[in-house]
Amino acid sequence: MKPSLLEVEDLHVRFPLAQGMLEAVRGVSFTLGHERLGIVGESGSGKSQTGRAILGLTAKPGIVTAKRLAFDGIDLMEAPPRLRRSLRGSRMTMVMQDPSYSLNPVMTVGQQIVEAYRAHKRVSQAEAREAARAMLDAVKISQPDRVMALYPHEVSGGMGQRVMIAMMLITGPDLLIADEPTSALDVTVRIEVLRILDQLVAERGMGLILISHDLEMVASFCDRILVMYAGRIVEELSSGNLDQAQHPYTRGLMGCVPKLSGDRHPLPVLTRDPDWAR
Repeated sequence: MKPSLLEVEDLHVRFPLAQGMLEAVRGVSFTLGHERLGIVGESGSGKSQTGRAILGLTAKPGIVTAKRLAFDGIDLMEAPPRLRRSLRGSRMTMVMQDPSYSLNPVMTVGQQIVEAYRAHKRVSQAEAREAARAMLDAVKISQPDRVMALYPHEVSGGMGQRVMIAMMLITGPDLLIADEPTSALDVTVRIEVLRILDQLVAERGMGLILISHDLEMVASFCDRILVMYAGRIVEELSSGNLDQAQHPYTRGLMGCVPKLSGDRHPLPVLTRDPDWAR
């Protein structure tokens, strides 16, 4: 049996505040094989902080602890910073939610993709530019040569998000964490981007963690789904069994999904139980 690509056991992410310690992630545990795993939940549920902790991107003064956090057999909690940096960007990458905060405003799109590629691959400048051009074309950006010469403020939000996806995929990672990677894209481009991610998982045996608010998209694209609430995983389901969800929070999220048919008045409201957060 092939070992898990990623092992997470009892992961905690804490931030010290003047009022006390804030626990953003509380005891999260899961494994990831060469598959597509979806993590869903409302804003503030700990989805993004879980992804950042795995890559070692938790902002200071955040504190990350875990009984086990391992990637491909490498203990990430004990790994020296140099090893974690070598893994991050080459074998483990993350597409952030908002490209406006992730792209360097004083470098062109092409310079940033080329820099990311050459930081992990021993190739010439010309080879890196050709790889960047091909990757932009793969994420359905027309006229990639023209776009490579633009600065981040000269591209739209949706195009900026596709640039970020291209930058994270160009090194051919083994693990990709995608935090709302298609939120700013129209429906047709969203399908194309998901198709690219699906192809990478199938052809390269890549593991994918897709963080999203879109429950239906995650159910249609991922193999398994983790539902998070208040920093905890409250339910795990296979994507085909979403309609068999048992936890009231999961059922509440499903009930809030807009539907075109039937009477939707009054609009459904998710009623929370304080015990869910304990």
